[in-house]
Formats: sequence, structure tokens, C-alpha cells
Amino acid sequence: MPSVPSRVQRKPRLLIVGCGDVGLRVLRLLAGRWRVRVLTSSPQRRDELRRAGAQPLLGDLDAPATLARLARLADAVLHLAPPPAHGSQDPRTAALLAALARGRVTRLVYGSTTGVYGDCGGARIDETRAVNPLTERACRRVDAEQLVRAYARGCGARATILRAPGIYALDRAGGDPRERVRRGSPALAADDDVFTNHIHADDLARACVAALVRGPTLRAIHVNDDSALPMGEHLDRVARLSGLPPVPRITRAEAVRHLTPAQFSFWSESRRLDNTRMKRELRLVLRYPTIEAALAEPDAQAAGAHRREGQRLAGVERLAGA
Repeated sequence: MPSVPSRVQRKPRLLIVGCGDVGLRVLRLLAGRWRVRVLTSSPQRRDELRRAGAQPLLGDLDAPATLARLARLADAVLHLAPPPAHGSQDPRTAALLAALARGRVTRLVYGSTTGVYGDCGGARIDETRAVNPLTERACRRVDAEQLVRAYARGCGARATILRAPGIYALDRAGGDPRERVRRGSPALAADDDVFTNHIHADDLARACVAALVRGPTLRAIHVNDDSALPMGEHLDRVARLSGLPPVPRITRAEAVRHLTPAQFSFWSESRRLDNTRMKRELRLVLRYPTIEAALAEPDAQAAGAHRREGQRLAGVERLAGA
């Protein structure tokens, strides 16, 4: 009997909403394996996004009428766009999900923050901890998470919420921890200090891909590295590993007098995040489990690691039928 040619598998279609630094890292990981479209409100970014391997789509989350054509363009959506700067709700996520509800999106990954927990007094917490937002910024994220869950239940989509803490990378604009040390920005004195958590931007991008491929539905997952240090100790490690002087320390009373309320809010919450669910359910092995690992990796090794990661993820997608 004549052989029957195998059916060519269609590339999965992904829509990225909010394609900043982390979104561009996701594009590098998926290059050539997914058909990716990116929603952008900036015509000036179209060439940059094409060079990164994506098809840009002009649209504005603050103008819902511009989102109508998104409904049937993707099988999966990676939503990394931040809420507006004011208010306790996220109308941008509401507008996006209303547009997507008219299509057939089967997977949705939303990038949230661990600020939804508020102050935990330095306790070690997992994802079963009740949210307790203390700022409007965190309230907007809680609202977005609730909208995502409601969308998933109503449309039968698989939705995963990734809660990330402070994002850093040596090549991330505004996210190189050495720059803060070089500026001499102060940290709280040891008696007043708070626990802080971090994730390297590359590991967050890898978590996004893992969630698209095998993220469990209606689950929140912490995406953070293995360190949970007082903020001052974290910065002292950066200084020591980089050959820089340690940052100055100030008391909480001094911080209240010299910082804006928005700046001080980041010094008013203390928690240590458990990342067991990330490792178990996303099966993510951190490339940068500590700040020491990030600062020790030469650029050449990092480039090789990116190539190996792309090859590994290609195999994961084939096995998962993504």
C-alpha cells in the first residue's frame, strides 16, 4: 500500500499583550516554533517587533473598539500588560477579555505580582495565602486576577496566573541591581529591614512558556528564585560580588521623611515566597536560583544557555502537543 504522508502540524498561534522586556525574551525562546502576534499601541514599535519574530497588531487596551479583531487570531494569549496607573480596578484586562470571549482561545497566562498579598510580616507563604492588597496598585492586580478566573470559567479556557516579585537582569533596562548599588540608593537598617524576593527576567520568560505549554488551569503560581533575603542583605551581596561599596542604611523613620509614599510602600511589605508549585507543576528548573548565579555567568555562557534552552523547549512543545 502507498504510504500516507504525515499531516503537517500547524504552529500554535500566540498573542502577546504587553510585549516589553519579558515579552521579547519569550519571543526569543519561541522563535520559529510558534506563530506569534503582538498587540502594541505604538506604531513606532512595529519594526522592532518584526525583527524579534512577531507580527505586530495595532490596538489599545484603553480603546476597546480597537480590540475587536483579536477574537480569532490566537489559540493562546500571554497577558503581560500592566493595569492603568490609577484606580482599584483593571479596565484594560476587562476590555481584553471581552474581546477574546468572542473567539476560541484555549490557553491564557496572566502575569501578576506578589504584591497582591500585602504585608505578611516576613512569613514564608505559598499560593494558598489569601490576598490582602494594601495599595491601589495591588488592588488592580487582584481585580485582574478575578477577571481572568471568571473568563476561564465562562469560556472553558485554561488560565494560569503567574505571580512574580521584583524582576531583574543585568541587561534589563532599569533592572540591573548593580545600578542601584552604584547610585548609592539606601536600604533599611537591619532592625527595620523587610524580606524581598526576586526573579531573573530570563527565568520569568521561561516560566511563561512553561505555563503556556503545561500550566494548570485556575491556578496561581509563584515565579521566584530560591533566595529570600532582607533587602539590605541582597544589595550587600550585589555590592560584594560586583566589587562595589555597600549601600548606606537608614532607619524606617528616616525613610518616611525622605521617600514618596509610592517608594515607601515597597519598604512596608515583607514576605518570603515558596516556589514549590512552580518547580512541581511547571517543572521549571531555575537557571538563576540566586543573585550569585546571575552575577557569575559570563555573557558567552549565557548565549549558549539561551540556545540550549530553545532546543529543549522545542522538544517540550512537541511532547505536549502544543
